[in-house]
Amino acid sequence: MESLRGHLLIASPQLADPNFCRSVVLMVQHDDGGAMGLVLNRPLDTLVVTAWEQVSEVPCQAEGYLHHGGPCEGPLMVIHMDASMSDMEIVPGLYFSAEKESVQQLASIGDGQMRFFVGYAGWAPGQLEAEMEEGAWVAVPASEESVFGEESEQWQMMLKSAAPRSPLTWVNPKLIPDDPSVN
Repeated sequence: MESLRGHLLIASPQLADPNFCRSVVLMVQHDDGGAMGLVLNRPLDTLVVTAWEQVSEVPCQAEGYLHHGGPCEGPLMVIHMDASMSDMEIVPGLYFSAEKESVQQLASIGDGQMRFFVGYAGWAPGQLEAEMEEGAWVAVPASEESVFGEESEQWQMMLKSAAPRSPLTWVNPKLIPDDPSVN
């Protein structure tokens, strides 16, 4: 399978795992060693500036909510558009940072589009490929608009646009219960 880095994974309506049910995941890395992504549509009730006070004395200018990037623990991570503070380019003009110095600079500047994440989604070698074959995910190329767009309806909108002819969209997403296992 070709690398899905720079793609969005949209959870199929049948995906019952509570960590990923109705999720949209930005794939940051995908190679023979496994895969890593960040759930885009799981904002927490904590503002970035509030969480920042717990981890750093550097003043924070970043706005918005902290996001739950997935069930795996990791450092504070940022998706942003500043090449000078990038650990890695995901797609042209969209960058990932987890290095402490870069994250501190991004938080202190707080300028431009960015999202801060705690936790990430991780897959062992071959695991994501198996899930894709089972139909758990629909993959589409990521764009700035899809990454920084409105989160509340993101899954429904992305699912409709990603696979208009797919059986996944034959079911109205509003009719799918929050916990698909109760079907």
